[in-house]
Amino acid sequence: MTDSKPYIRVAAGLILDARGRLLLGQRPDGKAWPGWWEFPGGKIEAGETVEQALIRELDEELGIHATRVYPWVVHVHEYPKSIVELAFCQVTAWDGEPHGRENQALDWVDPWDIRLDESEHPVAPGGGSLLPAATPPLRWLRLPTRYRISGIGHPDHLAGWLAQLRQELLDGLQLVQFREPHWAGDAGSLQAAFEATLALCRQQGARCLINSCHPHAWWSQADGVQLRAADAARILQQDTRPPGWLGVSAHTEQDIACAQQLQADFVVLGHVHPTDSHPGIPGLGWDRFRTLAMTAGRPVFAIGGQSLDTLEASRRNAAHGIAALSGSLFEAG
Repeated sequence: MTDSKPYIRVAAGLILDARGRLLLGQRPDGKAWPGWWEFPGGKIEAGETVEQALIRELDEELGIHATRVYPWVVHVHEYPKSIVELAFCQVTAWDGEPHGRENQALDWVDPWDIRLDESEHPVAPGGGSLLPAATPPLRWLRLPTRYRISGIGHPDHLAGWLAQLRQELLDGLQLVQFREPHWAGDAGSLQAAFEATLALCRQQGARCLINSCHPHAWWSQADGVQLRAADAARILQQDTRPPGWLGVSAHTEQDIACAQQLQADFVVLGHVHPTDSHPGIPGLGWDRFRTLAMTAGRPVFAIGGQSLDTLEASRRNAAHGIAALSGSLFEAG
């Protein structure tokens, strides 16, 4: 019988500047994995929160004081000799200029320029591999922070929806879900609304997912599927993960566990605040939302009473971003 691997808790910072560039550090000689690139950070000491540990580590490694730290995703990665629990945070503001205080090289890179080699390991633009645990967060970074959900309802409202959607796409919207469970028209008009929404998203370079309440035959046309919690549980039993990007709607620990087993790309968790669509049902609130989100192991969108005004609060409570059926997701003008 072999000894179990040590379990190490680490705070890791994805440091992003105003241009969207990501700061990488190269592990120096004398440390494990020398020459490999990584996200700055280090072990969480006893009695420290993730944020406290990360602020301390960034000061020790880079000589900066992080002033805006967003908890993001907790991810467990098994290395040959250890199991590492990585509490990834996004850092978007700091005092000081990053420099290698441990003689490590630093590089600012565009996350979209990081490619995968033949072994599916990420490679920095200037050459050199990133640590294996860096692969998931690089994919997650490509998810936008705003997720628009349709609520057309009736064929007569389609033109208004498309005009609104076009403007939001021009303003930068990149992720849309077609979801019409209470459509007031016939099946033909519903399919026409879906195809028009999908075509507009494709025209503007945005991804369009389809909700699992709609016919399975339509799923392959979209860029992915948003599974209702009940549908996720059913599909898990069938062992048939839908193609493309996969989101799972969640309300409980069990729903999140199902999303994990399906290897969903993200979770939509809520509702956070009371909403008209859930009369008499209290919202999770931010404390409960954060507790659940930190167990998901993937990005989590907050839903329920969300708008541009709640984006900051959502991110400070471990949300990747917000999902909304109505309300402004962009600055006016």
